[in-house]
Amino acid sequence: MSMQSIERQFTRIGARVNVHPPIVRRWGTTSVEKVSIDIGNDAEGEFFDIAIQPPQLAETQVIDVQPSMRHLLLMSRQDDGKHKFLCGHDERHWFVAAVPERAAVSSVKTAFDALKPVAVRALENRLGVKPRKRNRRRNEAFIRQGEWFFVPVDNPAWVDERLVLRSEPIARGGGKPHICEEVVRQGGQLVYISNQHPNGLTEGQRRRLISSEPELRHLHWVAQRRNPSVFVRGRVRHPDHKTIILNGWHQVMMNTENESIAMRHVAFID
Repeated sequence: MSMQSIERQFTRIGARVNVHPPIVRRWGTTSVEKVSIDIGNDAEGEFFDIAIQPPQLAETQVIDVQPSMRHLLLMSRQDDGKHKFLCGHDERHWFVAAVPERAAVSSVKTAFDALKPVAVRALENRLGVKPRKRNRRRNEAFIRQGEWFFVPVDNPAWVDERLVLRSEPIARGGGKPHICEEVVRQGGQLVYISNQHPNGLTEGQRRRLISSEPELRHLHWVAQRRNPSVFVRGRVRHPDHKTIILNGWHQVMMNTENESIAMRHVAFID
């Protein structure tokens, strides 16, 4: 697909786009990725910034456009398979999300479904949520803000309110945090984090490490929980999204973008 053809499809959803070869950086190096997608910003506002290595253009195409929804689905065929990206407008800003390759996705609608956590889709089925409501930011099964799904808790007694943290951030990677009025993190595995061990060590791993290297005892270790269940209540704020109010405890679930190989092509983080 030519650059001009890609640009025309983005115009149909009301978006500006800059499709170009990768920028040659200092020392003559370029990005190793065949396709890279980001959200840029200039004097006219936001735009999709898509860098495509010239030989890859023929393998990159828009396979579905939904102008009324202001969304489209972009696909790039590469050596390791077909990578798909949902590009669109969510509340106040443009976004791009990599779609998990395991899902059979051929349209904007199926991309939305693939980005939902399995538990959310199962709950929609159990509650009989109507198809026309399933891609909304709020239905009987969840309330969504950006990449986070908030699912009502059936039994509030499951949440240990002794662990409540107030004005607590939740974030994915280096993205801007969503600030939650009340958060409870419980369960998961206790780990110890330091600058040298950002992924965390279990108590046993930390003890063995300090036994072999006693000077590491003086590192600034912070106890955290890996893969806890996270529950939120009250207001959730984010600069790019309308504030939502959660009446009662809701379990937090992130979309499935982190399961995709294609996520390495996405520079944008909400």
